[in-house]
Amino acid sequence: MTEPATPPPSAPPGLPVVTPTRVVCAVLLGLPFVALLWVSSYSRLTPAFIGIPFFYWYQLAWVIVSALFTAAVFVLIRREEAARKALLTQAPPTAGEPS
Repeated sequence: MTEPATPPPSAPPGLPVVTPTRVVCAVLLGLPFVALLWVSSYSRLTPAFIGIPFFYWYQLAWVIVSALFTAAVFVLIRREEAARKALLTQAPPTAGEPS
C-alpha cells in the first residue's frame, strides 16, 4: 500500500479565500477578454484616430489598458497577501496549541 497523500494546506480558519479585492482583480483581468471577444462592438472604421481605423486602434488601446489593469492587480494582490500574512503572524494560538 502507498502512503496517503497529504492534503494541501487550506486557508486558516476565519480568513476567507474569496475576498472583495480578489473579485475586483478577477473582473480587471477578465474585462479585456470580454471587450476584445465581443468583436461586433468595435467592428467598424469610424471614428478614426490619426488615420487609423477604429477597429485597429481600439485593439491597440486594449493592449495598454490591459497592461495597466495587470499592474493594478499585481499591486492589489501583493497588498492583500501582506495584510493576510500580518493577520496570521499576530493571530492568537488556537485551543490545544502550546503558547
